[in-house]
Amino acid sequence: MIKLTESLFNLEPNTVHIWSFDFNIEDEAVKKYFHLLSQDEQARANKFKFDKDRRCYVVSKGVLRTLSGKYLNRNAQDIMFSYGEFGKPKFEQNTDLNFNVSHSGDLATIGFVTNHTIGIDIEKIKNDFDTFEIASNFFSKKEIADLQLISKPEQYIAFYRCWTRKEAFIKAIGSGLSFPLDSFSVTLDHDFIAEMQETHWDKSEKKEWNFHTFKPRAEYIAAVIVKNNFCSFKTMELDPTNLI
Repeated sequence: MIKLTESLFNLEPNTVHIWSFDFNIEDEAVKKYFHLLSQDEQARANKFKFDKDRRCYVVSKGVLRTLSGKYLNRNAQDIMFSYGEFGKPKFEQNTDLNFNVSHSGDLATIGFVTNHTIGIDIEKIKNDFDTFEIASNFFSKKEIADLQLISKPEQYIAFYRCWTRKEAFIKAIGSGLSFPLDSFSVTLDHDFIAEMQETHWDKSEKKEWNFHTFKPRAEYIAAVIVKNNFCSFKTMELDPTNLI
């Protein structure tokens, strides 16, 4: 776990900070995060049927508020969010700081950057499904062809490389699944090297996007994308109980 200091929250231009954390923490810390939420967020949290889903929501929102407060030099309770047509969140405050959030399994991850569009996705890797059945509905022709070239033991991880990168891009542009998923292609043959291969609506746009992929744990994979090829990425693991 990284040691938290004020200097960590000095976000330099063209730098992306990525925070990963486990939201399975003791009940007392969950309660503290709950009290940071807005009334609307608290009401939504109380509607979750399962404790795991509620805990994930409360801790993820609470950590987002706390980290955002540190970057913006504001109280966590004073942070306000608005949402795009397809649900992409952003700060309601006038700021150049942008963020995106994702969670899967027991982990969540949040990316922060100034002045650039960002999307992030994390997935827990499973191997109990037909990769090609899902790929045929969500991947481009090039991605499906590339997946077929991967050895069978590696096809599940290759699937998740592709899935997280595509999902991160969809989240970055904020269009949800209304955006045609076969209109762009990403690489899927390497865990830590990722590129946009095709953007059918504008062949040159693929050069404008910068991927970063990482594995916060052995059974997870995540991808971050920003619309700026000059960004560098800093990945940090966080213990939520040390933040509040």
